[in-house]
Amino acid sequence: MNPEIYILGSSSATPTRERHPSSQILKIGSEKIMIDCGEGTQSQLIRFGIRHTNVDYICISHLHGDHYFGLIGLISTMGLIGRKQDLHIIGPPPLKQIIDMQIIHGGMTLKFDIKFYPTNPARQEFILRNASFELSSFPLKHRIHCTGFLIKESKKERHLNMEAVQMYDIPMSFFKSIKRGEHFIAPDGRVIENALLTSDPEPCKSFAYCSDTIFDPEIVDYIKGVNTLYHESTYMKNNEERASLYFHSTAEQAATIARMAEVGHLIIGHFSSRYDQLEPLLEEAREVFPDTDLAEEGEKFEITAKKRMLIHS
Repeated sequence: MNPEIYILGSSSATPTRERHPSSQILKIGSEKIMIDCGEGTQSQLIRFGIRHTNVDYICISHLHGDHYFGLIGLISTMGLIGRKQDLHIIGPPPLKQIIDMQIIHGGMTLKFDIKFYPTNPARQEFILRNASFELSSFPLKHRIHCTGFLIKESKKERHLNMEAVQMYDIPMSFFKSIKRGEHFIAPDGRVIENALLTSDPEPCKSFAYCSDTIFDPEIVDYIKGVNTLYHESTYMKNNEERASLYFHSTAEQAATIARMAEVGHLIIGHFSSRYDQLEPLLEEAREVFPDTDLAEEGEKFEITAKKRMLIHS
């Protein structure tokens, strides 16, 4: 099954009647990763029928409130319902102190451990890997320390060629090692090449999340060729000076980054509350990068190795 992006929030600094602060869920393999957790994220999870019980990873891009003010509420709820499995939080180093302080002074009793992974705003860094994905962070240029996230499917096993496996009379006990790419050594010493016994797996899909950032071509090297890119698009190009002043991007600039990075699909979000209608931002981006969609709340996007697919809720 291909990874999917669930849009929970797409507003910038302040919520509107229709839009909530930033939050997304990336479903990849058997895992769900929350990326940013603005105010109201719990309500959005309930609204769209997404269970948070198996959200084991939360990435926070930076410490502006519209990207993390929903986090402690979510942690509190996890404690109240008796969560026991570890919660992995990836974010700016001061976030750990903030969480610890809120837990202590809020009198919270948690039956699970929080594993904290600090991000580095100065350079790209590998964070963690498991059976489903590998995750790294990279620096963004914003008014405070901010990082983007690059998430890739973990390397997949090769597909068995059952006809060849049967022809060479290979026992089932060797299937796992063969799918990992190992050759088979027959009882008589013959080496059966792995290429004869397997075929290539599907390409691993990738997703990059560019939170708040000024227009910055330096990030292109970090996100080159990803299947799906989310990039903030707070303003339209007629507000480019304002975007630059507050270290944000326009829809046109986000699309320019997508084109430069040769990504497969672009999702734009983090829209200023000044915009009641979002179609003009979409049109502006599509003039530069046609395969662009809006991060409209409640939408799901499938990440594919080919052209993207939008799954309407």
